[in-house]
Amino acid sequence: MTTTPDGLRTACWDIPHDPAAVGRARDTIKETLAGWGLRDLTDDVLLAAGELLGNAVSHGAPPIRLSLWATGIDLCVRVTDHGTGRPRRLDLGPEAVHGRGLAIVAALADQFGVIPLPEGPGKTVWARWLLRGTGTQAAQPVIGLSRGGESDDL
Repeated sequence: MTTTPDGLRTACWDIPHDPAAVGRARDTIKETLAGWGLRDLTDDVLLAAGELLGNAVSHGAPPIRLSLWATGIDLCVRVTDHGTGRPRRLDLGPEAVHGRGLAIVAALADQFGVIPLPEGPGKTVWARWLLRGTGTQAAQPVIGLSRGGESDDL
């Protein structure tokens, strides 16, 4: 973990291309958020990160990297993989068992999005939470969605 003089806190981990790694990553995220004093976001962040990591392990390609970024005004979870596919929302019926991951992320995070990797196949899928009570409006992302938004990218 790293903290810069301006208060940016970061942590990054390489995640094995193995479904069992998702649970271990969630434990690490929980410890990190506790250390950063962000326990109130833990449940939402763990669920969203689990969905993003699960998608990367199931549909992406290694290497997979998980990163957390926190400032005084926001927290961002990013999952990068090198698969050629792009995440997309599915039009599912009420009986569907799979395919609700991005809808879950959209319901939990204040913003989310996907950024294609410039150096080849792959993408970074991210979710962002604005920290309440900061009194500061955070800058809007260049690529992404707010809750309730629609995009062809996701």
